Amino acid sequence: MDIVLLERIDKLGNMGDVVAVRPGYARNFLLPRGKALRATRDNIARFEAERAEREERNLERRDVAGSLKDRLEGVHVTLIRQAADNLQLYGSVKARDIADGLAAMGFPVDRRMVVLDRPIKTLGLFKVTTLLHPEVSVTVVANVARTADEAMIQEATGRTFHRADDDEEDVDEQAVEEGAVEEEAVEETVGEDVDDTPIQE
Repeated sequence: MDIVLLERIDKLGNMGDVVAVRPGYARNFLLPRGKALRATRDNIARFEAERAEREERNLERRDVAGSLKDRLEGVHVTLIRQAADNLQLYGSVKARDIADGLAAMGFPVDRRMVVLDRPIKTLGLFKVTTLLHPEVSVTVVANVARTADEAMIQEATGRTFHRADDDEEDVDEQAVEEGAVEEEAVEETVGEDVDDTPIQE
């Protein structure tokens, strides 16, 4: 199906381009979301008559998106979820959850702006692309943790918090202490067994 694009679409074309796409893609996504028109003679003429106005509105929206990008760059959005000891979530984190989290932080982000190939199903830090405008994108970090404290640790360390880490540290400290005691015991034993009597030939 031939369509005329009303905005830039990644890997497809720029505003005003007439391109061929799969009918399903056009009917289910591009046309209902106002991103394109069927490339009929009337629609092309209509677009050309509105081109200057559309381009001006596009520049305004791009400027607004650029300002929002500056504020969003590197932002961590915390998402508290229940999870098993193997870090698997009881459920998942979807684009809507990330958008709602950003909105709660004061960033006007819609779920359709969040580019998430598949739901997040484990604890951890995940880089997520947010498309603020067809020409402006930004990367935010979804910080998925069991508690706010764990989320703070993940953000500070840059790695997934694992409760077993604390146990391992305790074990290591205990092992060090036990090792020190054993070394002292060995030194005492060696000292007691030393015989200062000279060897007689």
